[in-house]
Amino acid sequence: MDDPIDMNPFSQVPIEVTISVGRARPMVRDLLRLSKDAILALDRRIDDPVELYVGDRLIARGELTELEGENAGQLGVRLTEVANLRGGL
Repeated sequence: MDDPIDMNPFSQVPIEVTISVGRARPMVRDLLRLSKDAILALDRRIDDPVELYVGDRLIARGELTELEGENAGQLGVRLTEVANLRGGL
């Protein structure tokens, strides 16, 4: 049986998903002082969930993971919470 999602003509249109791992609010003077190897602290811990957005809409949350196999070294996101398309998270 065919999957109804695959039959939708929009299912093959690529979209950009943005992954938010945290935010920083430095002063401009601090940004101007940044140099190679500087560290900009974010408002989240390494184990905190990341957020997935399409445009400005939150669509899911997940955790960062390192891929294995032929994609070893790349980052991925393991989804832990997915938005209901009609009602949000």
